[in-house]
Amino acid sequence: MTDKIVTRAVAIQNLRQYIGQDLRKLAKEFGITTYETGKQNKGWKGLVLERLAGLTNNNSKAPNGLSFELKSVSFHMVKERLVPKETMAITMINPKELLEHSFFQSHCWAKLKSLIICAVDWSGTNAEKAVLLEVSSIDYLEDADLIREVEADYELIRNKLIKHGFTALTGADGKWIQARTKGAGHGSISRAFYARTAFVAKIFQESK
Repeated sequence: MTDKIVTRAVAIQNLRQYIGQDLRKLAKEFGITTYETGKQNKGWKGLVLERLAGLTNNNSKAPNGLSFELKSVSFHMVKERLVPKETMAITMINPKELLEHSFFQSHCWAKLKSLIICAVDWSGTNAEKAVLLEVSSIDYLEDADLIREVEADYELIRNKLIKHGFTALTGADGKWIQARTKGAGHGSISRAFYARTAFVAKIFQESK
């Protein structure tokens, strides 16, 4: 039996068919637990999005070199506008890799290019609804100046690592992307690249 190939373009096309639909309702249809046990299944949105993208069984896969990662980002209403509620994690930072690679050769850029980002309406903790609002990726970002500014953010962070060391990296650096402790910190010494909310918003603005 031939494996079913799901490329990024096919996945985006599949996902966009469900814009406007409630992921929580679809989760129940797929038998995916959300909050029914009284405790949130943190990965439930990702599992639903995988099904909607076409990755429905072990035979479904992306071909080598065309792999992608699905990521959901919560949007909420602020002054009658839907905006990203929080920053978006891109990838953990490996200090050695960051030292050795410029932006376009970096794991950060490779991960950004692989992401299919799904905007989901945030209606509160344990909300009964989670509507899929839009599906986008950096492929739709045609603003070359913005990409150069993201590159400049990366090189700023990289140079800070070279001059001051890994622990000097903070979320204060970078206009569009930042390097900070993953989560709230709590003494963690690990760092990850995050897309600031303004960068996430730009990606979705360009896709319309």
